[in-house]
Amino acid sequence: MDTITQSSRLRKIGFGILAGVSVSLASFIGQLATRPNLASWYAELVKPSFNPPDWVFAPVWTTLYVLMAFAVWRILCLPSDKRERPLALTLFFLQLGMNASWSWMFFAAHSPLLGMINIVPQIMLILATIKSFRRLDWLATLCLVPLAAWVGFAGVLNFEIWRLNG
Repeated sequence: MDTITQSSRLRKIGFGILAGVSVSLASFIGQLATRPNLASWYAELVKPSFNPPDWVFAPVWTTLYVLMAFAVWRILCLPSDKRERPLALTLFFLQLGMNASWSWMFFAAHSPLLGMINIVPQIMLILATIKSFRRLDWLATLCLVPLAAWVGFAGVLNFEIWRLNG
């Protein structure tokens, strides 16, 4: 194997580790706020009829996090001289941070209102990330579409929980 190929392979592996660790870390940080408040607070809230059963959230979020990690890995692996790459990565990591902080605002603070304050700019960042990724990599873009759909749904759910629980 020549040096360039080996270097390229190691770069992709390193970016895979970065993508996996950063997305897993966001998930873990969110879970630190979510888990302790599910039975003690969330279970007692009035929820709309379209609220999914609790068991749905773990597989959906696991799938979304895997798709996010794969998408950002593809963008990270692009040549660093791509003009749009820094903005795309900045938007991605901003939305990832908003994703993790939502759990702290909604669950840990026991505040659907704070959740709404987070989720509106979060969905806007996700859409901006999709637009930015679209200029760089079509498959990475497609991987974020389910995230936008789910967080859009979560925004409606968050709003209804806020409305129903005053």
